[in-house]
Amino acid sequence: MNDKRPRRFPLYGVLGLALIVAAQACAAFDHYNPDASAFARRVSRHATAVCWWGYLLFVDAWIRRMKGESLLTTRRAEFAVMLPLSVLFWVLFEFYNFHLINWRYEGLSPLQWERIIGSTAAFATVLPGVLLTSEWLDAKGVFRNLKIEPLRVDGRLTFGLILFGTACAVVPLMLPQAWAKYAFAPVWIAYAFMLDPINRANGAPSLLADFERGHLGKAASLFAAGLLCGFWWESWNWFAAAKWKYQVPFTPGVSIFEMPMAGFLGFAPFAWELYAMYHFARTIGRSSQRGIN
Repeated sequence: MNDKRPRRFPLYGVLGLALIVAAQACAAFDHYNPDASAFARRVSRHATAVCWWGYLLFVDAWIRRMKGESLLTTRRAEFAVMLPLSVLFWVLFEFYNFHLINWRYEGLSPLQWERIIGSTAAFATVLPGVLLTSEWLDAKGVFRNLKIEPLRVDGRLTFGLILFGTACAVVPLMLPQAWAKYAFAPVWIAYAFMLDPINRANGAPSLLADFERGHLGKAASLFAAGLLCGFWWESWNWFAAAKWKYQVPFTPGVSIFEMPMAGFLGFAPFAWELYAMYHFARTIGRSSQRGIN
């Protein structure tokens, strides 16, 4: 018999929420008080990373309570794979930013070791943060019944999507720097179009395969997860001593915290992109292991 009794909310989720509250309190205190303690200033400098690790604990605990299993309790090996992939994926977008110059960092530690550790800790949360939020929405059943007319997928469509994604990934880097800053939108959709059809062909999780079956739920939960995570990123960045500043050329007067609306909307397809990149990387990893064996 299945145990239908309500599960307790795990203690580590309470710890995660406490981390968020404490980090934001230190950041706000440091922001408004020039005589803040050295401890408050250091926490404020890394507030975004601390909040994200707290968020991972909190959301994972909520998922554990609903499903009886979760990334941090029953799928730790998967979580261990996500962390370096998350850093690698975000470093790729930092590479694009060298040319597009859509954001810059301020208030970073003067100590190189602290910058490296802080950046790595922050970058490692990007992928699990988005995918855990999507999993939480799936567990809540928010988009469970979303259906579409099944999409007919053939070789021409697959090739066209991959070609379009490749162009979105390459063209912004080929533009003169004065023009490249206007081409940030293609970067935030490129790898979804390029890699998702390949994932479908390899039998990996794929939004295109979902559309082929008439399922829209996962695409919708990722879309919403991207916006939710984008809101948290920007809100936690607001008071942090070390933060990013945007140079997005569109909608400068309409923003979410410090993020212009044109940039904020990019968080939604960015979630599709992370999903495609993650499952592509997992497929490559499994193929490499088979080759070694």
